[in-house]
Amino acid sequence: MNSQAPRLLLLTRPRPQAPAWLARLTALGVPARALPLMEIAPPADGGAAARQAWALLPQARLAMFVSPNAVAGFFAQRPAGASWPAATLAATVGPGSAQALLGAGVPAGQLVQPPADAASLDSEHLWPLLAGEDWQGRLALVLRGEGGREWLADRLRERGARLQALSVYRRGCPRLDAAEQALLSQALAQPAAHVWLFSSAEAIGHLAQLAGPAQDWSSAQAIATHPRIADRARTLGMGHVVLARPEAAAVAQAFASC
Repeated sequence: MNSQAPRLLLLTRPRPQAPAWLARLTALGVPARALPLMEIAPPADGGAAARQAWALLPQARLAMFVSPNAVAGFFAQRPAGASWPAATLAATVGPGSAQALLGAGVPAGQLVQPPADAASLDSEHLWPLLAGEDWQGRLALVLRGEGGREWLADRLRERGARLQALSVYRRGCPRLDAAEQALLSQALAQPAAHVWLFSSAEAIGHLAQLAGPAQDWSSAQAIATHPRIADRARTLGMGHVVLARPEAAAVAQAFASC
């Protein structure tokens, strides 16, 4: 849409996820910088919920991880010598979470995620892979931040599963350092020279909070990794929003089209 150069892609994922994403984008020739719009913090319970999840894991048929942050929060409390139970499935929707689970030692044969060619990487496209199971009376764990979407949990409950949702990290509006604040100010002042990459609708809310109510978003450009996130960006008033899968190659292609 916009041919002005140079343009800069703004990666809004939490700080711990930024280096790997920036490396992949840079390798694809995408000029990008990190501007985190989500702060990830340890849970208020000091890890008690994650330790409870580990105690329950051998009894569970499923452990659902909503994000790489959930994977990190859970495995931070891994008991010494504990391994992934042979009868427990690990499910997630995003490739980043899947890689984190494999890296933590979850066997590939027990990992369930939407197929690579799924129309969208979300719970709706994960559920068909789980729906064939007999869930009556079986334990399903959901590892997440505080709160979160209930769609998959509702499907499991409808099928008779015993659901246990456990918060293993906290999300919040970030405290930007001086360099990040300067980058934000630059992006708000020069919307044609920047493209936002959103992987969370909550992050868009944080951006609105940081920018203030007087900001004009009509010239802003954004890439969203899910239709719900795109809708949130449009609701804010962003003038040009495109969809891309949460993969570096897809984001690079979308960036070229902006």
